[in-house]
Amino acid sequence: MKRKALFLDRDGVVNVDSGYVHEPSTCVFMDTIFDIVRGANRAGYAVVLITNQAGIGRGYFSLDQFQTFTQWMLAEFEQRDARIDRVYFCPHHPEFGLGQYRLACDCRKPQPGMLIQARDDLDLDMPSSLMVGDKHSDLEAAARAGVGHRFLFTPAGEENVELPLALGTRIALLSELMPWFEQNELAEPAHQPAPSTTISDETTSLKKGLPTAFR
Repeated sequence: MKRKALFLDRDGVVNVDSGYVHEPSTCVFMDTIFDIVRGANRAGYAVVLITNQAGIGRGYFSLDQFQTFTQWMLAEFEQRDARIDRVYFCPHHPEFGLGQYRLACDCRKPQPGMLIQARDDLDLDMPSSLMVGDKHSDLEAAARAGVGHRFLFTPAGEENVELPLALGTRIALLSELMPWFEQNELAEPAHQPAPSTTISDETTSLKKGLPTAFR
């Protein structure tokens, strides 16, 4: 049976977007994000981070620094009994990327490459899945990948961001998502053993034997 997924953008949804976050000392987690991930885990959803990380391509931080920071972030979730199942990231930028990272790729949102790869890797039920992002490009990528439920997270004070009705629904608090998971806890209990987490980009996986490719 295909699994539903909770897709999350990282900066601006999981953590405060203070600009190219790549060190634990500058990471501030969003209120209730751990509750949301725990709820999704209990309801049997795969939790997947989908994140543009052009700071790598721009030379602001290295791939190794990103991976080290991501492993720290995943451990912070694990310590709170919350699990992120997979992390996909795009290091490219079509204008300001350096060397091999200057690329108009299919993985950088609003392109749907990362979500499509997640769908194929994890055998996901995209029409029943959720995407939460803080930019139109997050929701556009999800729509192109067939994600059925799309939410634009606009905290108090940011409500002036326009949102076409066809693109998704606005939420001001991440806690507004909890009913999605509470109604599924009994119907879809998560009996599967917890998978190990893979951090994936267009050529690299930290889990050997599971490379991913975005073309």
